[in-house]
Amino acid sequence: MAPTSSFPIINMELLGGEQRPAAMGLLRDACENWGFFEVLSHGISTELMDKVEKLTKDHYKRVRELRFLEFASKALVKDDEGCDDGMKKKAKELDWESTFFVRHLPESNIAEIPDLDDEYRGVMKRFAGELAALAERLLDLLCENLGLEKGYLTRAFRGPSGAPTFGTKVSSYPPCPRPDLVNGLRAHTDAGGIILLFQDAHVGGLQLLKDGEWVDVPPMRHSIVVNLGDQLEVITNGRYKSVMHRVLAQPDGNRMSIASFYNPGGDAVIFPAPALVKAEEAAVAYPKFLFDDYMALYVRHKFEAKEPRFQAFKAMETESSNRIAIA
Repeated sequence: MAPTSSFPIINMELLGGEQRPAAMGLLRDACENWGFFEVLSHGISTELMDKVEKLTKDHYKRVRELRFLEFASKALVKDDEGCDDGMKKKAKELDWESTFFVRHLPESNIAEIPDLDDEYRGVMKRFAGELAALAERLLDLLCENLGLEKGYLTRAFRGPSGAPTFGTKVSSYPPCPRPDLVNGLRAHTDAGGIILLFQDAHVGGLQLLKDGEWVDVPPMRHSIVVNLGDQLEVITNGRYKSVMHRVLAQPDGNRMSIASFYNPGGDAVIFPAPALVKAEEAAVAYPKFLFDDYMALYVRHKFEAKEPRFQAFKAMETESSNRIAIA
């Protein structure tokens, strides 16, 4: 396992002073070489984050823990002959997590989610608003580093409907009796745009794949972990990369994870920014596609490499161009 000492941590306060060039350089390196970074002084109040954490952990204990224990009691059992083989095979297809999803944009569904009390709904709605603003601020910083016009990425995400897709996955990763057999969450890249994670400050487990080695993403109180999704890799024509990451199951502790996905709208057409495609690279540039179409492919192949997904859309694009040329 690679050391985490060089994991990029960016204090956003530095963006407003003399150290801005250095901070922007660190951000550029993080996007180009890590696909992940952690931000401090991001503008979301610690009081709000503490409230979100308390209510999320209380909700798990009150509503979700018993359900998860019922799942866990059936998940890791030996086969009919008392052997581990059947259990190992089943474990490879499991994620040791308890989760629910809240949609914020284009239309919120938080009022429809059962078992959330009014206080939790209100706090989560406020937190989502803060995260959306932070996502858009970060996207503009990425534009600046890429030499793109301010607002280019947020406009690309909004598509014809004028709204991104934005939602939050609330997860708990309870203690696991066989962390040698099962992951908290299997390795994958994220399909969408930019992902903002509020994670547990005490229980680790999140890792990213860098240079063939798994690297721990360090838990840090009141930080937001940011990672880039497949769509930003396409729009930047590979300048920035989405990377494989996973969550290890832990024998002790219950890890909280609140991941918010600021993604393109379903009707957004995603393609490399023309300013980032050199003339000689046009034939091998990343593909053009509808985000909804990409998601339809992704859900079938989430826990597989991203490259075949890109190649499939590139092949369709090439076939379509050939048909037009023949006609």
